[in-house]
Amino acid sequence: MAITPASILIIDDDDNLRNTLALILQKAGYSVTTVENADGALHILKAGAFDLAFLDLKMPGMDGSALLEELQQKYADMPVCILTAHASQDTSIHAVRHGARDYMLKPMNPDDVLARVEVLLNRKEHPRRKREIVSQLQSLLAELGDIKRPESDSKDMVAGFLQNDSMRFLRRGQFVLDLQTRRVTFINHVFELTPSTFEYLATLIRHAPNPVSYETLVMEVQGYHLSQTEASDMARWRIHKLRKAIEPDPENPKYVITVRGFGYQVVI
Repeated sequence: MAITPASILIIDDDDNLRNTLALILQKAGYSVTTVENADGALHILKAGAFDLAFLDLKMPGMDGSALLEELQQKYADMPVCILTAHASQDTSIHAVRHGARDYMLKPMNPDDVLARVEVLLNRKEHPRRKREIVSQLQSLLAELGDIKRPESDSKDMVAGFLQNDSMRFLRRGQFVLDLQTRRVTFINHVFELTPSTFEYLATLIRHAPNPVSYETLVMEVQGYHLSQTEASDMARWRIHKLRKAIEPDPENPKYVITVRGFGYQVVI
């Protein structure tokens, strides 16, 4: 079976950068589409999300920050890598806080671009592959039903596999995380989280009952080596979102708590 190349969308008003980046990615075998502004991006995305998007922050009309917020609402599973010519930690952190998976500074080295793309696509690949496997298994179940073989226990066996896939579910205490759908079940409530917020919770739960430092949390979820101050600043927004989703009183959290001067901890 032929492997479909990953699809990448480039949104940048700089013709030279847009074309150069597209050429680098096409030579590496990726399927690349380019647009020069937010309107063009929103129009082409009506046909469906891409595997990855590069987004310039400074564009005429709707700027990259505003477009990023819209992409998060409509295409939350699509990883976005910010392109910026300004080496501002504040700008980059702001973008990552609001849903970007990564950022790169212009001008970009081709090797760095391809390495970063590989990391971002690998982070996305596992849930996508799991969805493909589940879809294939569901098709097989349908076939089994059509064939109506006497060995009905075969169907039960495959159904049991789907329900008990330990690779799909992360369970700790009253938390059940579906790593495929990013759905969280907690104390008989089901929560839908954005991809980044879900990954923060999953990382905290994997370490539970131990606390996780700011630096470790940001490194494991987003791949950044940051100082304690920078990591604390970057993690704070996601933890705020997480508490709003699962805490009865987000201002007085009892499940996702702060370990002062160190990081965060999930109470199991």
